[in-house]
Amino acid sequence: MRRILVIFTLVLSFLSLAGAQRLPVVAAPENYKLFFTPDLDKATFEGDETISTRVLKPTAEITLNAADIDLHEVTISSSGGTQAAKVTPKKDKEMVVLSIEKPLSAGAATIHIIYSGTLNNEMRGFYLGKDDQGRKYAASQFEATDARRAFPSFDEPAYKATFDITAVADKGLVAISNQKAISDTPGPGDKHTVRFATTAKMSTYLAALVVGNFEYVEGEADGIPIRVYNPSGKKDLGKFPLEATEQILLYFDKYFSIKYPYGKLDLVGLPDFSAGAMENVGCITFREVLLQIDEEHASPRAQLLPISSWEN
Repeated sequence: MRRILVIFTLVLSFLSLAGAQRLPVVAAPENYKLFFTPDLDKATFEGDETISTRVLKPTAEITLNAADIDLHEVTISSSGGTQAAKVTPKKDKEMVVLSIEKPLSAGAATIHIIYSGTLNNEMRGFYLGKDDQGRKYAASQFEATDARRAFPSFDEPAYKATFDITAVADKGLVAISNQKAISDTPGPGDKHTVRFATTAKMSTYLAALVVGNFEYVEGEADGIPIRVYNPSGKKDLGKFPLEATEQILLYFDKYFSIKYPYGKLDLVGLPDFSAGAMENVGCITFREVLLQIDEEHASPRAQLLPISSWEN
C-alpha cells in the first residue's frame, strides 16, 4: 500500500508540473506571418511577426511561448482598435505574457511583434552552422519545443495554423522553406527578399527555414517538383537521393491512394545537424553525410541510410 501511495504521489507531481508548462486556453492561432532577417556574421536575427488569432473567451492577457528572444514592440488589434501590450517574461516557463488595458472580446484578434534573437550554436531553434569550407548558414530545428526560440508562438502541437514565411537574406545566399518561393526581389540594401507561399495548417515544430550557400539537383514525381540541396560544390552527391526520393514518393502515392499534398518536396543536407533527419513539411532536413552519396564508391548500406534516416 505504501508503494502505491508513493507512486500515486509521484504521478500527481508529474501531472502538476506538466500542466504548469501548458499555455492558458484563451486564444488559438490561425496564421503566422513571419519575416526573418538573419545576420550570419553577427550570429543574430531580426524578426517581424503577425499572428492572426481567434480569442476563445474575453481576456486581457495572451500568453505565448518564447525563449532566448527579445521582444521590442508588441501590439494587439481587435474590433478596429489597437493597443500596446505590456510584456512580462516568464523565463523559467519559456513563456511571455502580453497584457492590455482593455480586455479582448471573443473573436478575431491580431498580435504584431517586432523582436530579435541569437543564431545559437546549439543546433536548435534558429541556429548558426558552418560547412567544411567555413561558410556560415542559418537553419531551423524546431522539434520538439524550439520554435519558441525563433518566434513567439503557441508552441504546442495541438495549436495548428498556416504560415507565411519571408526571409531577407544576403545577396548570393539561398533561402529554403516549407513552401515554394513565390517572389525573390532585390533589397533592402545588398540583400534580397524571398517570400514563400502559404503553408498547409500545421504545428509550429514543422515550420522550417534554411539560409546559406546551397546548390541543388532537381527532378519530379507524380507532378511534384523535388530538389535535393547540399552545400555549394556538393550538389552532384545528391543525385542518388533524388532518384530514390522520386521512387519513394511514387510508391507511397500509389500505396495510400492519396497524393503527396504539399506542392513540392525539398531535401536539405546540413553539415551541423543534431538528428538523422527532421520531417518538416515540404522541407526535410538531414544530417549532411546521410544525403551525400558517391555512387561509384558508396556501399549498398550507405545508399540505404538516407531512406532509413527518415524514421529517426
